Amino acid sequence: MVELKSTERLSRREKCILVGVILPESDVSMDDPLDEMRGLAKTAGLIVAGSMLQKRQQVDIATYIGSGKTEELKALVEAHEADLVVFDNDLGPAQTRNLERLLGVKVIDRTEVILDIFATRARTHEAHLQVELAQLEYALPRLKRMWTHLSRYKGGIGVRGPGEKQLEEDRRIVTHRIQELKAKLAKVQARKEREVAGRNDVPTVSLVGYTNAGKSTLMNALTDAGVLVEDKLFATLDTRTRRWRFRGGGHVLLSDTVGFIRNLPHTLVASFKATLEEARQADLLLHVVDASSPEAEMQIQAVKSVLEELGLAEHPTILVLNKADRVPDRSFLDVLRAHHRDSVSISAAKGEGLGDLEQAVRDALHERALDAEVETGVANGRVLAYLAQHAQIQEQSYEDDRVLLHCRIPRRCLDFLYEHGAQVRTNGERLHAGA
Repeated sequence: MVELKSTERLSRREKCILVGVILPESDVSMDDPLDEMRGLAKTAGLIVAGSMLQKRQQVDIATYIGSGKTEELKALVEAHEADLVVFDNDLGPAQTRNLERLLGVKVIDRTEVILDIFATRARTHEAHLQVELAQLEYALPRLKRMWTHLSRYKGGIGVRGPGEKQLEEDRRIVTHRIQELKAKLAKVQARKEREVAGRNDVPTVSLVGYTNAGKSTLMNALTDAGVLVEDKLFATLDTRTRRWRFRGGGHVLLSDTVGFIRNLPHTLVASFKATLEEARQADLLLHVVDASSPEAEMQIQAVKSVLEELGLAEHPTILVLNKADRVPDRSFLDVLRAHHRDSVSISAAKGEGLGDLEQAVRDALHERALDAEVETGVANGRVLAYLAQHAQIQEQSYEDDRVLLHCRIPRRCLDFLYEHGAQVRTNGERLHAGA
């Protein structure tokens, strides 16, 4: 089986024209609506030769921008001798075909650029599977435009029937491969869930945030992880987990995750569920924000939108205002802190504010614990050692061959205690495993 690594990989150093259509519901920056798209194009290795903006109440069914703007765009393409046009919007298959016919150059949309970036950044087998699935789900309704690119991957999958068209065969090829990838990723996710669940004796903290917010820099500052730090979007795709040792004793497991972005393609969110399992299972999320960005508030909302899609909207979270040393006007940081009162300001690059962040994490994890009475046999050394390591023991007493401990303990530890013969009570009521 030949694996499709990219539906239509962008050639390096192609010249492009950026196009942005601002609709009433658009959440782009009004100061520079194409700023993020420009960053994506740069990360994809494109040279931005020019740009065009248009405000519309609704999209044109045939070309998205209408016939007049299409003519204007064609003149712009010819003037700059551009190789392709990149839309900061998601185009339909028919709109893409119509624009390519009228403009005479390749036309791609925002999702296709992001998919190309992910394809070039994938390093592990798991990441390659996730990216390929997202690409194929994107490509399936667009095969009429790109079937010639896919036809060479048909080897061995089915046999062409009498009179069957190449397009129909390619649809069958892609559908078959999508099913195969989903099955493989389901196994990956099941394994990942077991791995993450197996760490329930240590608190877990996961870094989430907008791409390029400084998550990897913070990871390195806290754990000496040696994670790649690059001034490009989506520099990190693969999740890394390292031990974060607190200065006052104790530790947690800290995970770095793929960065989010405004309108992150749904196919990518779905494909990367296994990678994001670290965030789903974490005791606490650290939402890292580039406080020096004029779009900080918009980026915060974009990340919250993705977290909601992942079912993490109500998950315990600390907002980390990173790059505080690069804020041009201190009042801007004060406004952010006023809007988000539970936030912590830091500079991961300079190591400033990390002590305050550690204390905030300690406090947040402490709030997830409960006061309990744990009763077990005096010979149950495994439970007693576990409590000594994971609980704050306030008082203990003995009666015959039993020991009663009053302590504060994280909820995640309850299952271990029950599995090893201990009884746990809080407020006079006996708890059950999984409570």
